Amino acid sequence: MLNLPNFLASLRILLAPLMFWIILNPQLFTDNGFHITWNYYFASLLFVLASATDFFDGYIAREWNQMTMLGAILDPLADKMLTLAAFLGLMMIGEASAWAIYIIIVRELFITGIRTVAVSEGLSVKASWAGKVKTVAQMIAIGFLLMHWPLGTELLWFAVFLTLYSGFEYLWGFKNALLKEKN
Repeated sequence: MLNLPNFLASLRILLAPLMFWIILNPQLFTDNGFHITWNYYFASLLFVLASATDFFDGYIAREWNQMTMLGAILDPLADKMLTLAAFLGLMMIGEASAWAIYIIIVRELFITGIRTVAVSEGLSVKASWAGKVKTVAQMIAIGFLLMHWPLGTELLWFAVFLTLYSGFEYLWGFKNALLKEKN
């Protein structure tokens, strides 16, 4: 089942720990005579490339009718690995609030658990637009934080708000799907 969308999701999985390592090891650049900003640029470039694979794997899977069960598992896993690698790296270097990252991680773990229960019950609770907007907001916040641009912290907290909102929306959809199934 290795098609182009699954390859792109797998590539995102491989880029996540590389980006994480680069965030945590700025001496890779500074010890070789480069300014610290090159660390920011390279980590950001990897993040943008990996984020682009998120768009393209979904688009190609739908347009070329290459949706697979493996892709349904790999895509959200790759998304979480990428965003959590960036958020944890940023938190570890003091560029992101530990509380914001904690909230995001707890929400992601909780919703992943709910999705597992939904699948075991034969329920389909798809990601909403709020979930997609949440992902985009998180990615924008990560980009700003990686580049040390102004408003990065504010964008992070906006992403936290959307993360919580989309989580509640997902829970509401799960509850309604359960009630519908029982009736």
